Amino acid sequence: MASLGFSVDDLLPRARGGGALKMGLVALSESEWLEPDPDLAARGAAFDAHPESVQMTPAAVAPGQEIAAMLGVSGGLEGAARSVWEDMCLLAPEGEGGAYLLIGAAVAFPTDWKPEDKLGLPLIGLHRPIHGYADQLASGVDHFMAKLKPGRIFGRCNWFVSPTPALRWIDTEPPEVTFAHVTPENAGETLFVRCERQTLRRLPDTGAILFTIGVYRTPLGQLSADNIARMAQAMATIPPEEAERRGAAYFAPQLLSFAAKATV
Repeated sequence: MASLGFSVDDLLPRARGGGALKMGLVALSESEWLEPDPDLAARGAAFDAHPESVQMTPAAVAPGQEIAAMLGVSGGLEGAARSVWEDMCLLAPEGEGGAYLLIGAAVAFPTDWKPEDKLGLPLIGLHRPIHGYADQLASGVDHFMAKLKPGRIFGRCNWFVSPTPALRWIDTEPPEVTFAHVTPENAGETLFVRCERQTLRRLPDTGAILFTIGVYRTPLGQLSADNIARMAQAMATIPPEEAERRGAAYFAPQLLSFAAKATV
């Protein structure tokens, strides 16, 4: 059995609920690294429709070629990201012992962010919207990145509540608009739990760190009873600042009402 799995039902028990931030890393084998049955047509269509999904600095060219060679494909970073289910981000330190920067990204299925807005930023800048990252996680993440050895693969996962099943999710309206159609009665069909299955590994030749993001989403009502209860608990314990960032005020009451009926 995989350490993380490749579905929302598998991933949610490993994800942070509410409360303080945590890295939540687990070691993965090579066979657990990437989705075994990717929908490459969906990947190609997304990249074709949104060429801005690929952003690179000159420093990302060699690591991108290294990833493509690892996967047995051509086309550098974009070719690699088109050949698997996972989006791919490249991180490298700014000088000897410097902060890790985002040097390249091929992101077909973003979760409310745009690579062009993040390219060149350090980790703390990449995570700036996330409440608690700077004081709860930043130093631990920096230490982990500096010490990560080639050959080791680590994974983690998170969750979001989305008003759409779309793989590419970038909100253009405020949450009071995007969640306006959700009611306690229809929440099982109109709320979607979205998980990012994230992995980290250092490339042996260039030394860059490859960060992959595999997106999975499921209607709330199709989750297991345990995971519906888990989502309700998360809603009850999420810090206020994080709840505000996620727009929880506009979906949490409906989710909690649905969960109360679904888990009796």
